[in-house]
Amino acid sequence: MLEKIALIFDFDDTLAPDSTTGFLNFMGHDPHTFWKDTVDPLLDEGWDPATAYMFRLIELSKSLPPGERFTRGKFIDWGRKIKFYKGVPGLFGNLDSEISEISQRTNKEIVIEYFVISSGISDILCNTSISGNFTEIWSSGMSYNGENEEIHFPRNVISFTDKTRYLFQISKGIIGEEFRGKPFEVNRRIDPANYYIPFNRMIFIGDGYTDIPCFSLVQRNGGTTIAVFDKERRDKWERAWEFSEDGRVAQLASTDYRKTSDLYSVLIMAIEKICSGIAEKGEGR
Repeated sequence: MLEKIALIFDFDDTLAPDSTTGFLNFMGHDPHTFWKDTVDPLLDEGWDPATAYMFRLIELSKSLPPGERFTRGKFIDWGRKIKFYKGVPGLFGNLDSEISEISQRTNKEIVIEYFVISSGISDILCNTSISGNFTEIWSSGMSYNGENEEIHFPRNVISFTDKTRYLFQISKGIIGEEFRGKPFEVNRRIDPANYYIPFNRMIFIGDGYTDIPCFSLVQRNGGTTIAVFDKERRDKWERAWEFSEDGRVAQLASTDYRKTSDLYSVLIMAIEKICSGIAEKGEGR
């Protein structure tokens, strides 16, 4: 029987620096002005952060001359250029090799499935150099207008507790093309004994406040949670430390995914612990 582990990532500031900030730089706009002068005032008025940034992005695009507006094609172009934190491009092959060795050692057929759950823009994230490693990338989407496919309106927005919906989709196996356009399938009742991937076989890696509901849900149900931070940015480090102090995450590590890093060691220990449960008694089934 094939046994599965889910390794689930946030994207922005987890696998790579913030993709929307990078897009604004790519298009020649000042990210500081965008976030501080246009998005933050909406947050002060009570807007949801994901809705606020998408609204302001559309508003900014519409204020530009036609040839400079934000389009699906420009999102795709930027996605293909994104640079990742150290070790990210090779992480998936390295972990697949590790799990193959563990499978041979335990005489169990075990695989890792990789997922992204992010508030970032879908057409950016789904066109990066690593996108092919993921079973699913769930992220906020734009609708497009006109021949040039200029951004027109948010198609879907993923924020805070919205992210937990996709953890339930992973657990129930509501994954793939057959479930596109069927948002209510997540409410399908499935006995936990028949879960596609139980919560205690999930590892969730994130960095920010929008990840807190996922941290809580995964940790409460026996999974592993890891908060990552860019150690060159004190604000990110302090935030991750707060998550640890509050008991929201089990582990802290910097955004270095190379085989020699602490984060990689933490991942291997988490994977081995799950595999040990699978080998001993099929834990979680």
